Parts: sequence; structure tokens; C-alpha cells
Amino acid sequence: MAMHNLPPLAERMRPNAAEDIVGQGHLLGDGKPLSHALKSGRLHSLILWGAPGTGKTTMARLLAKSAEAQFIALSAVLAGVKDIRAAIEKARQERLHSNRDTILFIDEVHRFNKAQQDALLPHIEDGTCIFIGATTENPSFELNSALLSRARVYVLKTLDVDAIALLLQRALQDQTVKEAPGKLPPGTLERIALVADGDARRALNLLEILLENITDAAAISMQQVDEILSTSPRHFDKGGEHFYDQISALHKSIRGSSPDGALYWLARMLDGGCEPLYLARRIVRMASEDIGNADPRALTIALEAWDAAERLGSPEGDLALAQAVTYLACAAKSNAVYSAFKAVMAEVRKGGSAEVPVHLRNAPTALMKNLGYGKNYRYAHDEPGGYAAGEQYLPDTLRGRRYYFPVDRGLEIKIADKLARLQAQDKDWLERQDNHPSTTSGS
Repeated sequence: MAMHNLPPLAERMRPNAAEDIVGQGHLLGDGKPLSHALKSGRLHSLILWGAPGTGKTTMARLLAKSAEAQFIALSAVLAGVKDIRAAIEKARQERLHSNRDTILFIDEVHRFNKAQQDALLPHIEDGTCIFIGATTENPSFELNSALLSRARVYVLKTLDVDAIALLLQRALQDQTVKEAPGKLPPGTLERIALVADGDARRALNLLEILLENITDAAAISMQQVDEILSTSPRHFDKGGEHFYDQISALHKSIRGSSPDGALYWLARMLDGGCEPLYLARRIVRMASEDIGNADPRALTIALEAWDAAERLGSPEGDLALAQAVTYLACAAKSNAVYSAFKAVMAEVRKGGSAEVPVHLRNAPTALMKNLGYGKNYRYAHDEPGGYAAGEQYLPDTLRGRRYYFPVDRGLEIKIADKLARLQAQDKDWLERQDNHPSTTSGS
């Protein structure tokens, strides 16, 4: 059990040296980018981008320590332009009286709006402070280009189970941690590391909670460990990059015909708290975009899954979404409709308002009939085979243009065969018109 009147275990275990930071060897190993900065004490403005609990704040503190610089920390959640100005003034005074650099560390910097970000720029530019920002979001999405141009971005890796287990083992050996009265069952540290989901701070907090809950001198079971840890959900940012990465992984698993991958990412998002109806909407889109007419049943199944999820709620309705994603993943794939629709939209947007051919126009009045509206239109049902060979349905300026090219998979094989037959009839009809120019079409 942890001693009383002490900071949280995660704070007590914060590394005091670069070699104590785990999992970031690509930045801190010999000859790596930040290793030189730590050893030389010569710093530059930078942004540390990584998941929670990967060591961003610790790294910033160690960089300030190596440069013997003043360290001012602000949270973008709480700070405003007034706080930035106060920090800048403090940095000026430090330079004036002690000739020391100042590290201005801003946690969650992606939460600053454009005005707050712009307020930093002149002071970074003139060297009043060295800026270090920490963010869990992709800087290229959340930070303006002016700020990004003045700072290098370093990406921290999410910690794996072995790295977190090592941190937990160190914590158990720390003199501020009393030995638990009951022995921890084998595999406990690995179990905590899995639940922590790559977050060292979270892992240490979970260990502290676990130790505080062990009051019996007898050894506890892994089931008891799981019960204590079960209230800690996994990471899921409902609006951030990880959210869109996971929906992208679900979409690409379906496109790539991997039912296992699709089920995994669906489960990850549901487990993390994603709204099931949001997933249902995206699954319907996937049915049209990546399957289309190769298997039209996919769209029906996706819509029915959405309906079931809405009627039943979670968790009962989640199974319908699972059924839908597995069907979509196993279905024949075609993006022919998606590609055709994009091509037509591009044509429409660049081509102006092409007129409807006269023979396709509606003629509800005598004036319209006198102007030729609907004249020589051929009613397909009255034609042989129900098809008016050679009839024109596109504007005159686009005559003969094709957009939809079925693929050789699923139902689109048959669709392609039918279109090929119809195009052959068109060609034959047009050739006959060329040979007999006086021939007129039916009414």
C-alpha cells in the first residue's frame, strides 16, 4: 500500500533522466534527434505528438533541465492569451536578470484557437522563449502552419506491454511503495499493462489502486485483479485522429474482404464508446462505395442493420452491425458506381448547364408540342426487347460519353454483359441509320 501524504504514484515515478524513459528509443537513443539536444543542452522549439502517457511532459521537463532553463508549464485547457502574456513577461525578466532561457511548455496545445496560437509566434521568433507543445492530435490538422513552421514535430510511440510492465516492476521496487500484504498473482503486471492500453500514467494509477485494494494478507486471485481493473475503459477519442484512424481501418478491412479485421475494428470502436448509429451510417456508405451493384443486397443488409441497431439499442443491436460488416467484407467488391458518380459530378460542375435534348423534354402544353418537345421520343416498352436501340439520353454535347464501367465481379458481371449487348444493338441501329438516312424513328 502506498504511503500517505505523497503525490500519486505516477508522479513519483516520473523519470529523472532520459535513460529512464521507456519506449522512445527512436528519439532518445544514441545519435537520435532529441538525444543530442539533451546532451548538448542546446534546444529548439518543438512539438511532441503522442498518445496519453507516452512521456511528453517528462521529456519536456528533462529538456529544460538539460539546458538549465526556466520551465513554465501551461495547460491549453485552462490558459488564455492573458496567461501567455504573463508567461512571456516572466521569460523576459528571466533573460534580463539571469540570462537564462525559458522553456514555455503548453500541454494539449491543439486546444488553443488560432488567436492563442498566433500570440506565441513573435516571442518564439525573437527567442524570448523556446516553445515546447504537447499534443495527442495530429499537429498538421490542429495547429496553424505559422506555428508548425517554427517548431519541429517529434512523434512519440505508444508504449507496448513490455515497456509498461517494466515501469510497473520499477514502481514495485520503489522505496515509497510498501509491499502489498497479499502477493500479486503471476501475470498481474502484464494484465495491468494490457488494460492501460499504452498509457504509462494510467498503468501506474491502476497499480496504485490495486495495491490500495489489497487488504487481505492472503494471496488474491487473478479474477479479483480483473474485477478491480474492470472499471477502466480503453482509450477512445470520439473526435480525434485515433477515432478516424479506426473508422478508416474498419472501412479498409471491409474493402479488403477481411471479415476478421472488420469485426475487430467494429468491436474496438463499440468497446471504446463510439455511437452505434454513427457506425451504422458509415457502414451504409461502405455498402454503396465498395460493393455497389456487385452485390446490391449489401446495401439492404446495411440498412436493416441500422434499423435493428436503432430499434434494439446497445448491446443487443450491436450484433446486427457485426452481421452487416461480415457480410460486406465477404461480398463481391465494386467501386464502379462510386467512380461513375464522381466522374459525373465532376462533369456537371465543370460543364455548365447542358440542355435537355428536345425529344426527352416533357410536353404538357400545346405550345411545348409546337416547339417540338418530346417529338420523335421512342417509348422503350414499345420497342423490340423493351429497348430503344440508338436512343440518346445524354445532352448533345456529351453524346456517347460513358461513366459507368461494371467490374468483372459479382452481379456486375451480368450487368456488364447486358450493357455490352445493348451497346451492340446501339451500334447496329446507328449503322442502319447511316445506310438509310431517310428512315425516321417511331413516335
